[in-house]
This record gives sequence, structure tokens and C-alpha cells, in this order.
Amino acid sequence: MNQVTDGPEPAPGCCSPGPPPRTRTRLTDEMSAHPFAARRGAPHEDVPIPGGVFFMGDAFGEGYPSDGEVPVHEVHLDAFRIDATAVTNRMFAAFVQDSGYRTEAEQYGTSAVFHLLVQAPASEILGAAAGAPWWLNVRGADWAHPGGPDSEWSTTPEHPVVHVSHHDALAYCAWAGRRLPTEAEWEYAARGGLDAKRYAWGDELTPGGEHRCNIWQGTFPTLNTEEDGYLGSAAVKSFPPNGYGLYEVAGNVWEWCADWFLPKYYRTSPSDNPQGPTIGAGRVMRGGSYLCHDSYCNRYRVAARTSNTPESSSGNCGFRTIALPE
Repeated sequence: MNQVTDGPEPAPGCCSPGPPPRTRTRLTDEMSAHPFAARRGAPHEDVPIPGGVFFMGDAFGEGYPSDGEVPVHEVHLDAFRIDATAVTNRMFAAFVQDSGYRTEAEQYGTSAVFHLLVQAPASEILGAAAGAPWWLNVRGADWAHPGGPDSEWSTTPEHPVVHVSHHDALAYCAWAGRRLPTEAEWEYAARGGLDAKRYAWGDELTPGGEHRCNIWQGTFPTLNTEEDGYLGSAAVKSFPPNGYGLYEVAGNVWEWCADWFLPKYYRTSPSDNPQGPTIGAGRVMRGGSYLCHDSYCNRYRVAARTSNTPESSSGNCGFRTIALPE
């Protein structure tokens, strides 16, 4: 296992690119409230997570210093119920059909697509992300057209929805009568009851030669040997669940959390049901994606974290939700 702290920091945009310069017609920057009637009957397969204590953070010293995965600290959480999987294209389509909501990518008219997954005419490719040329800004890429205008969500209904901003995830939650997990809740649930392990299933990436997550194999960003079976995202439940019954908490797509991202927060964070800092450079993303590889970005470890601006969207970031108390 590579010790990432011995190498360079990852290139900007290696995990998920920030938004390129675009004209926006957003109604508001604060998307915590939406005029949707909550659909608490929306189909969500909840997993009950018992309350308890766990040790949060990187116990192996393998994270990037700038990510702030240390110090390891004790956290107590109350019980909650969380999605077994990321929200899928099928689930998000029901939200859009019922509410008429338009995502930020749709309003901007563009979103970021990994270069090997683009499905669009060359005329619709508007350029590459600075410092991360594998990310292309594609006109017409959005949740319903994940590879660009020549793709369609209905061909992959059980894949995680992508090209959703943090604002979009909050809008879905308002409609479904749910919320995003805090970062502490996400890590506790993702650990599946295991203590101080590297991954959601233990310390070995491929125990017995079995792939447990959808990440990059080969030479990034030009050749993915697809040893795990996938170039892009996989349908939910493609890999075994963790000890609590959660699927794809490593790799596949990044998942938005409720918290602001502030690397130094762990030093002073409260131990009881922490809600995250009140300020930050972006919103926390957890879990890694199909683009992660230990040669440059091993953020599919269960303690790993990164962030992006709340309006950003890309072809490798989605979300899962938590049930509100009844």
C-alpha cells in the first residue's frame, strides 16, 4: 500500500473539478429551503445504524496533510437511518418529474465529464479543467445526460445520479423529507462496525483477490484495465455491502455530506454528534470515486475526505440521504 504522505499532494481537480467560468441564472445561493411538499413516501431503502462511539479519522497516516484527516478522535453519535445506496438516477428522475426541479448543471448548461466517458460531439466540448485535463467541460452534460447530450439516464437507471451539486442534493432532500448525513455519521456508517480499519471491509484492498469497490486500475488517466469490471460508475449493489448493509461506500461516486470542509476542524470538534464547522472552503465529499487510484489519490479509504464548492457538479459525485425522525 502506498503511503501517500510520502508523495506529492494530488493535482487540483483530481477528485472532482470545481466549476469553470459560467453564466448562472440561479435564483439563490442558499438552497436549504425549497417550496416542495415533502414526499416521505419516496422509495428509500434505509439501514438502521445503532448509536454508539467510534474513532474517527486516519489511523494509518496515509492521508494528504492538507485534507485534515487527523487527529483520530472519539465521537459519539445517536442512532439514525441512512440509505443503503447512493440516490439513483431512477430515484432522482422521480423527484424531477414530480417537482419540475432543474439542477444547477442544467441551468449553467455545462458540467464536467471524464474524458474517456464523454458522449457528445466535439463542438460541445468547451475545454479542459485547469491542472486536470482529464476533466472536460461539456455542454449539455447533466444528471439526465451523464456523458453529455448523446447519453441518457434511462440506460443506467440503477447507477448513482451524478452531475448534482450540493445545492441540488439539498433540494432533493427537501422534496423527499430527508437530509444529508453529517461527515461523522457518514464515516461511522461507512465503517460498518469495524474499528480503525483502512477500508469498509478491513485493511486489504482486494482480500483473496476480490475487488470490493469500483476504483481505477491501470495508468491514470489514460488506461483503465477495468479489472473490477468498470470504467465509469457501476449500478448500486454491484459490490458486497459493509457490516451495516451499506453499498459502495468506497469508490463508485463521491457523496456529498452536510458539513463545511475545514481541515483543522478535527483538532477542536465536539465529541457528541458533531455537526461540522460553521465555515469552510467548500462542502465535504466522502467515499472516493471510480477515478481514485493509490498512485495519486487514494481517497477511497474510509477516513478520507475532500471537498468542492456547493455549486460544483461532475460525472463522479452524487449523494445518499438520512431519514428524518418520524
